[in-house]
This record gives sequence, C-alpha cells and structure tokens, in this order.
Amino acid sequence: MLGPIVNALVIVVCSLAGCFVLRGLPPRFEEIIKKAIGLSIVYVGLKGSFESERVLLLIMSMVAGAVIGELINIDKLMNRLGDWAEKKLRMGGGTFSKGFVSASILFCTGSMAIVGSMQSGLQGNHETLFAKSILDGSISLVFSASMGIGVLFSAIPVLLYQGGIALASLAIRDYLTADIIREMSAVGNLLVAAIGFNFLIPESRATGFSAIKVANLIPAIFIPWIYLAIVNFLH
Repeated sequence: MLGPIVNALVIVVCSLAGCFVLRGLPPRFEEIIKKAIGLSIVYVGLKGSFESERVLLLIMSMVAGAVIGELINIDKLMNRLGDWAEKKLRMGGGTFSKGFVSASILFCTGSMAIVGSMQSGLQGNHETLFAKSILDGSISLVFSASMGIGVLFSAIPVLLYQGGIALASLAIRDYLTADIIREMSAVGNLLVAAIGFNFLIPESRATGFSAIKVANLIPAIFIPWIYLAIVNFLH
C-alpha cells in the first residue's frame, strides 16, 4: 500500500500548494512541467520493459492485447464512465465539484494507475506509482490553482481505487510464478512508456499524430499470464 498512500499524500500536499501559493500560474510553466514529466515517464517505462527475458512474448502480448482492447474499446468505455461520473457528481456545476470530478477522473482512469498498483501488489515495486505521484502532483498544482480545494479531495478515490487493485494483486500473487510476474511487469512498463510519449507528442491533426490509446492496450498485461500458465501446465 506504500505506492497508493504516497500518491494520495502528494495530491493533497500539491493541491494545498496550488490553492494557497501558486494561483495564477502562467501556462508556459504547465507546458514545460508536462514535457519534463513525460520524459521521466518514458525512461521509467522503458527501463522496466527491458527486464523482459521473452521479447517475442512481449511483442505477441502487445499485438494480441491491442486487438482485444480495440474490440472491446476500453478507451471509449473509460471515457463514457468519466462523462457519467462528471454528470452525476457535478452538483450544480460549482468549482469544488468541477475540481474534484476532473482530477478524480484523470488520476484514476489512466492505465498508469492500474499498472502501477499491480506492480505494487505483485512485486512490492512502487516505482511506477512514485512516477505517477510526481505527475499527479504537478497536475494538482495547476488544477487547484484554477479550480480550488476540490482537487485535494480527489486523493480519496485515488487511494481507494489504487489500494484496491494493489490488495487484489497481492491476494493472487501466490498463484503467479516469478517468470509470469516479470513478463507481466515488462508489458505493463511498456504501456507506461506509451503514456510518456503521449505527454511529449500531443495529438495533432496538422502533424497527423494521434495519441496512443493506452487503455486499449491494457489486456496485453494479462497475455503473459495466460500463455505461461498454459506452457507450465503442458510441461
């Protein structure tokens, strides 16, 4: 639970700083902070993905996971969930509600939250959630400076959501071999790197670049589990 707890605390501290210290932050600071964090996320993701000892399995998992995720269209489902939550929780459209809903959706629905929480539970590796904490903290600074104290309370759903995933992963860890955990983590880290690339290269019609729908790649994390479980069973 260390990763989820640190993530929630960073959101609280940075939201307070944004509310009382950084009101009126110029947009250029937001942009350069975003690029710096994007580079850091790419590094963390690629570094973790290099731990894979089965490169062909990693590639196969990414392709199969992409097909499954695109068929289900997880990205679209997550966006619909976010839209639904925003409508239900807006409560008159005040800035408190707007800040709470906007931050909660952003911090909880990303694949980095899922991957990082799984790594915390399966491996006791909190590196991804620590990187996410820096990202969330920077966003909290900017959001709270413009939308107020509601952003701070997004720490509650973040803690409950990521903590729940970490505890669930911990509960099934005994059923996973070290080989499976390593390969699942490598695929997950590659998805983390994809998030970083999205921060560095924004979607643009002018350049023809479309953002990577990382949510649609989430099924790839579980392909090594299925493949290696079958291989181990047959042997």
